[in-house]
Amino acid sequence: MSLQEEIARHRTFAIISHPDAGKTTLTEKLLLFGGAIHVAGAVKSNKIKKTATSDWMEIEKQRGISVATSVMGFNYGDYKINILDTPGHQDFAEDTYRTLTAVDSVIIVVDVAKGVEQQTRKLMEVCRMRNTPVIIFVNKLDREGRDPFDILDELENELKIAVRPLSWPINIGAKFKGVYNIYEQGLDLFKPDKQKVTERIEIDDVNDPAIDQAVGEADASKLREDLELIEGVYPEFDVDAYLRGEVAPVFFGSALNTFGVKELLDCFVKIAPSPRPTQAEERKIEPQEDAFTGFVFKIHANMDPNHRSCIAFVKVCSGKFERNANYKHVRSGKMMRFAAPTAFMAQKKSVVDEAYPGDIVGIPDTGNFKIGDTLTSGENLHFKGLPSFSPEMFKYIENTDPMKSKQLEKGIQQLMDEGVAQLFVNQFNGRKIIGTVGQLQFEVIQYRLLHEYGAQCRWEPISLYKACWIESDDAAALDAFKKRKHQFMAIDRDGRDVFLADSNYVLQMAQADFPAIRFHFTSEF
Repeated sequence: MSLQEEIARHRTFAIISHPDAGKTTLTEKLLLFGGAIHVAGAVKSNKIKKTATSDWMEIEKQRGISVATSVMGFNYGDYKINILDTPGHQDFAEDTYRTLTAVDSVIIVVDVAKGVEQQTRKLMEVCRMRNTPVIIFVNKLDREGRDPFDILDELENELKIAVRPLSWPINIGAKFKGVYNIYEQGLDLFKPDKQKVTERIEIDDVNDPAIDQAVGEADASKLREDLELIEGVYPEFDVDAYLRGEVAPVFFGSALNTFGVKELLDCFVKIAPSPRPTQAEERKIEPQEDAFTGFVFKIHANMDPNHRSCIAFVKVCSGKFERNANYKHVRSGKMMRFAAPTAFMAQKKSVVDEAYPGDIVGIPDTGNFKIGDTLTSGENLHFKGLPSFSPEMFKYIENTDPMKSKQLEKGIQQLMDEGVAQLFVNQFNGRKIIGTVGQLQFEVIQYRLLHEYGAQCRWEPISLYKACWIESDDAAALDAFKKRKHQFMAIDRDGRDVFLADSNYVLQMAQADFPAIRFHFTSEF
């Protein structure tokens, strides 16, 4: 197959939502249709002992939440699909934001009872900044929830995007009978089953008497009224407007019962974009260029607990990635070759000989990579848009077992490489401070240090408002600032100066008193 044909058949997308909307369950069912797994796991269930494929970390199985982005690739028909299942919990939002830089489109999952929630709004803003095409899947229709028209209005108002339903439910909750597929003109009847696919009735159009026989006359006439209203209110579905990120197609279903998922997948592979151009600082990179380029958007420690190895996730942007070829690591200027690059099915890995634009490749990392690093066939390129945000919560990290200080040191270093949190060393007392976006991160770090590195730590409180990176063209002013604020000064892992403000007032006063100093709230400047 030529490079052009390979690019055309690739689809790389992320599944995002508020926690508990059913994101990981939807991922499981998509894998089931792709033949990648044969029995779908459950996120929380006493009867089904198999856990969800994408929630493979021990802490994820215990909590029933996703704490890290998983990558899964499989073939579906003529298409190669790469799914990135992201954490919904806001404490892991930074991982999700970075993941969105590596995908070409997004599926947002919305709970029919709860509607649009806070985290969904934030994620939609990130999609809008990048003009990422969005498909919305309204989930849990087998439970009591809100009227579908109300949900559509809320999606438009809250997510600030035009919507167009491409499937429509017949009742919801206890009376839920199925979904009419507007996109393909078909009727799917609902039978609750967590493993099998539902029965489909082929029809010519919405006036087909087969609908009356299947769902009863009353529901059939209500369906026709609803569809007439949809045609009157919403414009025809325009694929180009979807690709520009202006309109979001909406599907209805129940991921847990494997219902409405195939319709979503069939439509998705037809309309979703193949890999798109990527903007580097130097120029725009087209996927069909012959030379290989890619960037590291995620690093994960201990995917295989037996080997204690780190893996860098590289998104291929252009050309063809080949095993054992020489590639340039732009930040260090070194040429590197990779003998065992891997493709993913969550935790399971298999060695790949080649990868194409849109694919995610895992490269064993012995401390060479940082998030945002670029690999090329030789050209000096820098991809942008992978920031670290200023943390909002801070704690001192202390070693509770002096015999294990090496393990703790290594554990902190590898977990910080992942970008889950940030490490600052206080210049006044030399103590290590961990900064995160949310409380849950501290629990995850403590758990992983103990179970993956055998190191025990304890947290001690510290009252800080914000960490900001500082720089100045005036060396004397910078020096004066550091002397005046010496007990609030720290350095980050790259040796940059960081000012730890303990209140908003102190930060504003510092900005007023030292006009020559620039304060940054993301690490990318």
